[in-house]
Amino acid sequence: MSTSRRDFLKKAGAGSAILAVGGVLPGFSASSYDRILGANERVNMAIIGVNARGDALAKNFVRQTDACEIVAVCDVDKRAIDNCIATIKTAQTRTPKGETDIRKLLDDKQIDAVAIAMPDHWHTPAALLAMQAGKHVYLEKPVSYCPREGEMLVEATAKYGKVVQIGTQRRSWPKVVEAVKLVQDGIIGKVHFGKSWYVNNRDGIGVGKTAPVPDWLDWNLWQGPAPRTAYKDNIVHYNWHWFWHWGTAETLNNGTHMVDLLLWGMNLKYPTKVSSIGGRYYYKDDWETPDTQMVNLEFGDDASILWEGHSCSGKNLEGSSVGVIFYGDKGSVYISGGNDYKIFDKRNNVISEVKSDIVIDPQNRVNPSDQLDIIHIVNFFDAIRTGVALAAPAEAGHKATLVMQLGNISLRTGRTLAINPADGRIVNDSEAQQFWSRTYEPGWEPKV
Repeated sequence: MSTSRRDFLKKAGAGSAILAVGGVLPGFSASSYDRILGANERVNMAIIGVNARGDALAKNFVRQTDACEIVAVCDVDKRAIDNCIATIKTAQTRTPKGETDIRKLLDDKQIDAVAIAMPDHWHTPAALLAMQAGKHVYLEKPVSYCPREGEMLVEATAKYGKVVQIGTQRRSWPKVVEAVKLVQDGIIGKVHFGKSWYVNNRDGIGVGKTAPVPDWLDWNLWQGPAPRTAYKDNIVHYNWHWFWHWGTAETLNNGTHMVDLLLWGMNLKYPTKVSSIGGRYYYKDDWETPDTQMVNLEFGDDASILWEGHSCSGKNLEGSSVGVIFYGDKGSVYISGGNDYKIFDKRNNVISEVKSDIVIDPQNRVNPSDQLDIIHIVNFFDAIRTGVALAAPAEAGHKATLVMQLGNISLRTGRTLAINPADGRIVNDSEAQQFWSRTYEPGWEPKV
């Protein structure tokens, strides 16, 4: 009997052997992804944070008209709420309600699950609130603003028994999954070193001026768990990434995706040493985090990983703006920013090249890969309804996030960190340990 579309996507999301099938999702077009699952199994969804990435997620979720129904959207920007509702109304009959306060939204008992695409400082606090309200969570990376929050997320996932899928979507892309499986199975022998990178040509952000809060923005709710600061005109909606008060630098904005693949493929947990160099070199502005950075992760005598980030100098590496290479004693495997890979022997000869027809734009900061990401979303639904294994569970998301947070801590302290490989915690460094958690706005402290 032929495999149904539903079974095909469930297996793809779980990383099963069907990935040996030639081509990406044979017989599927973008429109074919609609109506995959039965209406009687529909999940009531809310999307939280819908200005940019969240709006793109809403467009992808709402295409699954028999898998889910979007019953609410939430954002501190009234314009974003209106825009997202208008988009959703073109794809489903029901008009979702709009809400600015996540706490009020989560009181709604009809909501089964939420997708969270808020700024980084909100990720874990929002996920904790959602689980405590009985909701399943689809959480964009990075999973946390600081390491302690990531630990709390893992603890809460176990405590509340909710499905938590992390938005490291490449874990569901069929040919990426296939490449990682080949590495794990030893196609290039023992892997000693992995390299990953991200490059872009980001503009400067200027010097912000204190200004009145726009009437469309709830600045207090935007700040949420972060200590309060004055509103400036160059923070909302994207530039917060480059301020340490809310953001986590390019390391976690984009680096997390690719380092996650290396950790996964090399079967690594936590490093023993972490070091990082870099700085803000290209503009004289308010940007605080590095625009150029290298993070080196050492795993005892067994292996090491390097991440290289160039936010403002866009020369591609290996022909791609983003990618990973696994280096083994029998050859190497290269995965670009898309759903494809190459296998090389030790003499740098290409012995296998697997391509995809789906074009990915890694520098699209809103929605670079919607046709492939739907597999990740369907995996989330199947985990809720049937208990299928998640492609990107909270523990894996925490691990990939934590190692990059350690890179930032190394950079900010100016020294190599010794790490306990059992739990990823910093050893014998009280100054570095101060970055493990953060100060919260009184009354907003997250709790498991």
